[in-house]
Amino acid sequence: MSTSAAPKPRKAAPAKSQLVESTSEAGTVGRPKDLAKRAAILDAGKRLFLESGFERTSMDAIAAAAGVSKITVYSHFQDKDTLFRAVCKGVCERQMPHEMFVLDEGAPLRQQLLQIARAFFGLLMSPESVALHRLMTAQQEPKLAQLFWEEGPKRTKDEFAAFLRAEVAEGALAIDDPWVAGGHFFCLLKGEPFMRVSCGLPYTGTRADIEAHLESCVDFFLRAYVAPRE
Repeated sequence: MSTSAAPKPRKAAPAKSQLVESTSEAGTVGRPKDLAKRAAILDAGKRLFLESGFERTSMDAIAAAAGVSKITVYSHFQDKDTLFRAVCKGVCERQMPHEMFVLDEGAPLRQQLLQIARAFFGLLMSPESVALHRLMTAQQEPKLAQLFWEEGPKRTKDEFAAFLRAEVAEGALAIDDPWVAGGHFFCLLKGEPFMRVSCGLPYTGTRADIEAHLESCVDFFLRAYVAPRE
């Protein structure tokens, strides 16, 4: 079975405005917020959550680290849960934005899958993502785990499942359950490298090793799901 697909035209999805994202994530509406202060709050929150954990991080400490007032923090994020959710979403979206799951016209399917694979692997192996993963496995609060799941793994799988459904509709892939297939894809990409870092061991693979790993995962996925030629 072939592992390549003919170029297929796709329509680019419109990007959301930064202002709409900032107000919706904050859970507030009204006049525009100061985006620089919002970014400082997110950066401070991420740093303190990873250093001290969720429970030991206060909104007062985040305000002090961001160089803003506590009132300013609450004007952007209605509570600590909302801020943590925004931190998780920001970590994920910086590496894997929505636009990544919409291919430019004429680009091959394998090329897009490799682009997604590289971005996911880079996100997965980044120090902040590894630290966040360890924070989640160490804490015992189901609510916190749910927030992380919804804004991290689930959001990525939802985006990828939508992409796979579009490819199935175009006849490039033959997949009965895109959500399950997406799980296959991301678990393949994790492989031994993520097993090592999640155990606290370094991953010493070279760029060539990483690229070979990603290409083999993509080709394996395509062998399983590429639509047979007529």
